[in-house]
Amino acid sequence: MTAPEGRGIGTVHPAGNSFRILHVSTGNVCRSPITERLTRHALSDRLGDPFTGGLIVESAGTWGHEGAPMEANAAAVLADFGADATGFTGRELLDEHVITADLVLTATRDHRAQVISMGHSAGLRTFTLKEFTRLVRAIDPATLPDPLQEGMVERARALVRAAAALRGWLLAPSAEADEVNDPYGAPITFFRSIGDEINQALDPVVTALTGVPTHH
Repeated sequence: MTAPEGRGIGTVHPAGNSFRILHVSTGNVCRSPITERLTRHALSDRLGDPFTGGLIVESAGTWGHEGAPMEANAAAVLADFGADATGFTGRELLDEHVITADLVLTATRDHRAQVISMGHSAGLRTFTLKEFTRLVRAIDPATLPDPLQEGMVERARALVRAAAALRGWLLAPSAEADEVNDPYGAPITFFRSIGDEINQALDPVVTALTGVPTHH
């Protein structure tokens, strides 16, 4: 199954040679589009070429506004980061999205529960974004496969396994600590604070996935 136009960051890789990251929020018009496009932006920024490594980045919503554009404020936030907001259309989260995803990152614990309730052994590869960030920070990158030797896909898979293994041991400081609030209908200032929050949460994740730190 090839990704529809405007989706994904990689070219079509043979099965097993790609790693799909799925970002999930409610409407797929605010949080998950921001997260999808900031992830892609960070990957192309670190790797120099968006077609490197076999990482594919997508998003969908548990009550996805199928075919809707992202919110204007979400697009404005992406512009602040220099990320591409073009060609986006909202999607309703489907079983096939969960089945093909190697890592599902959700805005909230409710979204995580909804993804896991769809089955497909999603529990071990579904985290809230901030939960995954918290777990990734505790993983020694030296224990992960070298992206140059074994490839980014192998490294990404190992990272997800390590995070899943840590989850029961490394508890959140508070329930809200693992969540990104919904800016839908809020003013641009609130959208910007959510964009910053998402960007900060993504930074260590992209570093762990690629082995390439942010260059400031």
